[in-house]
Amino acid sequence: MVNRVPNEWLLYCRAGFEPDLAAEITGRASEIGEFGQVVMAEANSGFIRWQSHDFRPANSIHRELPLKSLVFARQSLVAFEPLALSREDRISSIADLVNESGWNFESIWHETPDTNDGKSLGRLAKSLSRPLESALKRGGGLRRKAGGRRLHLFWLAGDSIQVGMSFPGNRSDHPGGILRLRHPADAPSRSTLKLEEAWHTFVPKEAWESRLHGGMQAVDLGAAPGGWTYQLVRRGMFVYAIDNGPMAPGLMATGQVEHLREDGFVWEPPYRLDWLVCDIVDKPMRVIDMVERWLIKRWCREAIFNLKLPMKKRWEEVRRCLIRLEGSLKTAGVSASIACRHLYHDREEVTVHVRLDE
Repeated sequence: MVNRVPNEWLLYCRAGFEPDLAAEITGRASEIGEFGQVVMAEANSGFIRWQSHDFRPANSIHRELPLKSLVFARQSLVAFEPLALSREDRISSIADLVNESGWNFESIWHETPDTNDGKSLGRLAKSLSRPLESALKRGGGLRRKAGGRRLHLFWLAGDSIQVGMSFPGNRSDHPGGILRLRHPADAPSRSTLKLEEAWHTFVPKEAWESRLHGGMQAVDLGAAPGGWTYQLVRRGMFVYAIDNGPMAPGLMATGQVEHLREDGFVWEPPYRLDWLVCDIVDKPMRVIDMVERWLIKRWCREAIFNLKLPMKKRWEEVRRCLIRLEGSLKTAGVSASIACRHLYHDREEVTVHVRLDE
């Protein structure tokens, strides 16, 4: 029989990064005095499950460690234990659990792990969407107004599902926690989507006009062939492209790019810039050293940069880099907000955003 208390914290991630997310939340939970354990972190599954001790609801840890503060998580849900379903009548079991829980919500999302096996469940989930919606309306769970709460039905198999809940302000509003972007046909490389996703993640949409507008000055360190420079130019910025390699001719033709064949680790700007962006492939701590110099000297107002990660102990490396960056800025008397996420368009890397407090 399924435990009727939502004592699990269900987190989605990129397949292959389950150990990193498990290490992250285990350490973070311990730091804030939340007692529980990871009960599921199967390799390449695309999700992990954390369970509270003594079958207490997982609302507390979900609230204390919001999604935006986590690096490797794509989505964050308060959830029940997985529910076994009869293939003859899947709807009744789900409706019974939800109705007994007393949960109410404004919408229902059917989701699957971001894996080949998970994607194969999409058709089944879609076929059950309308009849399940009707059943939950009859039970009173699905309402027109319910504080913006959303019910997530996470399909693990044709006969297994995990039922979770998300709350406004502490969730991804993209199915599966994935922001899918269209690759611009004229962009020099697919890496362009990393910066675009980073802006969507770290800069509120209502702030784009004030923080990402035409006429701003930016630098792209390690720019060639221009994937990230493309995004800056598209926003109307003027860009110093620092790289010994060639830049895409189309970008140079805009008149917004000054290409300097210099070392991005040592180049210094002639005046303060609005943005620094960097996707250099190098050791994470070397990139941190370089960005620290820019921030401490206040050579830029905001920075977005990637840290390329080792194959193992990725969370430990990210934590080490972030602690170093935070400590260095504090020692220098520089006040800033720092955020770090493993974005959908990232691979073996994470993206860091820093904004100096004016």
